[in-house]
Amino acid sequence: MEPRARAGKNVGKMNFSHTELSQLLYGHGDVRMPLPDTVRVLDEILTEFIQGVSFEAARAAQHAGRQKVKFEDLEFAMRRNPWYMGKIQEMFEKKKEIEAARKGFNIEDQLMKDADKEEKAAEKERAGGGKRGRKPAAQMQIGEEDLEDGDDDLDVEMEGMEAGKKR
Repeated sequence: MEPRARAGKNVGKMNFSHTELSQLLYGHGDVRMPLPDTVRVLDEILTEFIQGVSFEAARAAQHAGRQKVKFEDLEFAMRRNPWYMGKIQEMFEKKKEIEAARKGFNIEDQLMKDADKEEKAAEKERAGGGKRGRKPAAQMQIGEEDLEDGDDDLDVEMEGMEAGKKR
């Protein structure tokens, strides 16, 4: 269906909110509170423009044998106006940058969460959460192979403790 055939569909209806269009006009140098007729005309112009570009992009996608519109189809629809083409390319480049930045943050967040989980598990282990299979300190026996050369003082203390128990 041609875009002109659709024009009667939205007559009298606002497709964009009044505040959005007022802010757009103000951002481009108009007064803070534009006339309602100005906002209405801008709404009609924007709606017609978006419908026309969408129609051309859909036609390019259909010609390529696709049902969905891709970025290349929008580029093809805008090929006659290099200024619009540049803006679209700029917008998609910024979108890619934002997605890459979000992905980086997600990776960092996941690493932080994993580190926190490991730290909490280690704290539970130290606090006694991992008591299964462990003997109390009084029942543990230290073998000679477990002791290093610097632990000779421990041997002397252990012998002294055993001698004290025999008395």
